[in-house]
Amino acid sequence: MIAGLPWRVLQLADSAFPAGGFAHSAGLEAASHLGEARSPARLDGFVRAHLWNVGTASLPFVGAAHDAPRDVWALDARVDAFLTHHVANRASRTQGRAFAATCARVFDDPFLAALASGARAREATAHHGPIFGAALAAIGIGRRDTLALHMYLALRGVASAAVRLGLAGPLEAQRLQERHAATLDHVLGDCAALGPDAAASSAPLLDVLGATHDRLYARLFQS
Repeated sequence: MIAGLPWRVLQLADSAFPAGGFAHSAGLEAASHLGEARSPARLDGFVRAHLWNVGTASLPFVGAAHDAPRDVWALDARVDAFLTHHVANRASRTQGRAFAATCARVFDDPFLAALASGARAREATAHHGPIFGAALAAIGIGRRDTLALHMYLALRGVASAAVRLGLAGPLEAQRLQERHAATLDHVLGDCAALGPDAAASSAPLLDVLGATHDRLYARLFQS
């Protein structure tokens, strides 16, 4: 094992882990149709804004759920009220349910089974942030690793979407990820201690762009 890094972190970071994230572009598809991510500079700006938005709007709920997994459904209700953007709200619910179901099937843990059961029965909206934090706490992933993994998956997901949308090649997408490693460090440094009361959207333009996704003539992604 790499010093200080549980094998489970690598398993969860693997693109083969079937959590449903690759069905979503985080608003990149809509942004590209509207000309906001078609050049390398604009794509780079979109990725930076997206990562900061994840840090200020999602990371507080991930951290809070990791700190108190039994409060996951109360935190879930707060996320549902917070995400007024209907496309992002739907994507968060879809990813949350998929992540809960996959974790329950892969890791033998009673809490994860109950989490997936609650999400499947629609007892709660099952948003991705709280589900992610609570699930990783249940399988013994530390808080810092949980937050870092959440941010890494946000970067990897949008980089992958850029490749499939023809906005970047595979090697260019890898360079994009390498460049924004520093962004991840800055976001974690500034946002790791934020609680749900401090959650806010730092990129309202991205929210507006993403909200147009359902009106696209043709769509590759769900959001």
